[in-house]
This record gives sequence, structure tokens and C-alpha cells, in this order.
Amino acid sequence: MKKIIKGYTAGVFDMFHVGHLNILKQAKANCDYLIVAVSPDDLVFSYKQKKPIIPLEDRMAIIEAIKYVDEVVVQHDRNKINAFKKYNFDIMFVGDDWKGNPMFMEVERELNSHGSKIQFFSYTKKVSSTGLRSILLDDKK
Repeated sequence: MKKIIKGYTAGVFDMFHVGHLNILKQAKANCDYLIVAVSPDDLVFSYKQKKPIIPLEDRMAIIEAIKYVDEVVVQHDRNKINAFKKYNFDIMFVGDDWKGNPMFMEVERELNSHGSKIQFFSYTKKVSSTGLRSILLDDKK
């Protein structure tokens, strides 16, 4: 019997755009079951000092509607080892803008010690929620 490969990725997914779609599509192409964690407003504010424009429930509904996603959960903290312990995924998918980040280097070492791994995908440089937010703010002027 073939082992089901469980994947995991997390993000804010504010103002859903093609970059979000790309990572979800690539993730699903590399696993059988994809869990996507969405960050709540208070967690996002704690490290970005700004709240998402789209409410959590709506962001989760959008992610849940994507055909590549099998399960949507709330990411209550950014501790990826806690997420691994809770969801027991085989592979975590991350945008390559995080590659070389000390936090992810440590997470990768820890995941590898448990038989899991990180796979980095190319970041879609032409679009980001931060960039969209800037455009919206400029249009208000």
C-alpha cells in the first residue's frame, strides 16, 4: 500500500493573488494531502504591525475553496515544530524568500531529525499582498 504524503504550508493569504495560488498548486503537486494554515489577525499584527485587510473567516473560506487544498486550519503561532507535532506532515512548503532565514534553518534541522523536510518554492516576485496594499493606499491619495 502506498504511503500518503501529507504536506503543510502556512500564511496570511490576505488579498488572495496568483502568488498564493502558485504555492498551493505547487504544494499539492508534491503531496497527496495538503493542510493549509491561515494566520489570524492578532498573530499577523504581532510580527507585521498591521492587520490583514480580509477577515480571517473570509481568508479561510477562500483557501478552503481552492481545489488543491484538503484541509484548512488556523495557525495560532509561528512555531513550525508545534505544527509538525500537531499535524505530523511529511513535508512543509515555504516560499524561497525564507530560504536561509535562521528560523527556517533551525526548523529544517528539527524536521529532518523526525523524517520530515522543507521544500522551498520560487516566490512570485511580480505580486504580493504588501504590494497590493501599497497600490490601494496610493489610490486613496
